[in-house]
Amino acid sequence: MDYYEILGVEKNATKDEIKSAFRKKARQLHPDVNKAPDAEERFKELGKAYETLSDDEKRALYDRYGEDGLKNAGYSQGPFDFGFGGINDIFEAFFGQGMGGGFSSRHDPNAPIEGDNLRMDMKIDFMDAIFGVEKEIKINHLEECDECHGTGKDKNAKETACKTCRGMGRIQQNTRTILGSFTSVTTCPDCNGSGIDPSSNCKKCKGTGTIHKEKTVKIRIPKGVDSGSRIRLANEGNAGKNGGRKGDLYIVLYVKDSKEFIRDGVDIHTVLEISMPQAVLGDEVIVKTVDGEEKIHIPQGIENLEKVLIKGKGVPYLGKEGQRGNHYVTIKINTPKKLSGEEEKLYRQLFELSKKTEKNGIMEKVKTAFK
Repeated sequence: MDYYEILGVEKNATKDEIKSAFRKKARQLHPDVNKAPDAEERFKELGKAYETLSDDEKRALYDRYGEDGLKNAGYSQGPFDFGFGGINDIFEAFFGQGMGGGFSSRHDPNAPIEGDNLRMDMKIDFMDAIFGVEKEIKINHLEECDECHGTGKDKNAKETACKTCRGMGRIQQNTRTILGSFTSVTTCPDCNGSGIDPSSNCKKCKGTGTIHKEKTVKIRIPKGVDSGSRIRLANEGNAGKNGGRKGDLYIVLYVKDSKEFIRDGVDIHTVLEISMPQAVLGDEVIVKTVDGEEKIHIPQGIENLEKVLIKGKGVPYLGKEGQRGNHYVTIKINTPKKLSGEEEKLYRQLFELSKKTEKNGIMEKVKTAFK
C-alpha cells in the first residue's frame, strides 16, 4: 500500500497538509458513517498512514525502505500495530477522547473488564541471579469483594435506577468543534457505569466490587536471570470487573553488583595480580569462581592483561539446562615498587645476564649475516 496515495497527498506534502488530509478522510471513512464493507479496513489504513507520515523518523524510514523498513525498526508488528486498539481508539487519538465524530460509543460499561496488570521491582543478590532462588514476597492487589462477590451491590438493598444517568450507566454530552458536532459518551461518575443508584452499593467495597488485600506468594527465580528480567505471575494482578479475568503480576528483577565478580552476559570476569617471577616462569594458582575455588595454570611468559580461560564456570544460560558461559581471569603483572637488598641484587644479576644474552644474540645475527 502507498501511504501517500491513501491520504491523497504528494510525497513532498507538509505536516499540515498531511494532517488536513487525514482529518478530512477520517470523517468520510469512519464505519459509523460509511457503511461500505471495507470502511473499517480503509479507516485503519488511513490511521496507519497518518501515524507514519506525521512522524519525521518513521516517514524517512518509509520513504527509503517502505513498510519493511518500519517493521525492521520495530515500529510495526502486524497489520495495524501502531499503538491503537479499535476504530474509536484511532479517532480519539486525533480528535479527542470520547469523541466518536457524531458516532455512538460502542463501549458497554457493564461488559466484563479484565483486571489491571501490576508491576513489582525486586533487587536480588548476585549469586541468586546466577544459581536461582525461591523467595516469598508480599503483594498488595485488588481482589473480588467477598461480601458482594464482585457485583458491587448490597444483596439486601433494593435496586433503583441511578438518578444521574437514569439507569443508563453513561452520560452523553454534545460538543462543537471545527469538524462539526461531536457526541462524548462517558461512564456515569455516580454509579460507575452500573446504572444502579449508589445507595444500593455494597458497604464493604463501596460499589467497586473489589477490595485491597495483601497476600504472601512464593516465586521461583530461575538460574541465569539478569537485571531487567521479568517473571510473570498469572492472575496475581488486580481483580477484573463484571466477571472479567484477573490481571497478571510482573516482577522486574535488578541484580546487585558483586565485589568479586564482573558479569558480562553469561561470562564472568575477575582480575588476578601475579608477580614478575610468576609471569616469567609460570605457576599454578588458586582463584575464586562462582562455584568456589579453582586451580588454574599461569603459562610461562604470560603478558600483562592476558586472559586465562576457565571453561563452563560462568553464568547458566537462562532456560537452557546444563549450558553455561565461561570465566575469564585477566592477569595483571605486579611490578614491585620497593625491593629488599637481596631482591635488588638478584634483579641486577638478571639484568646484566639479559644484557649479555641480548649482546650475544646480536653478535650471532651479525656473524650469520656475513657468512
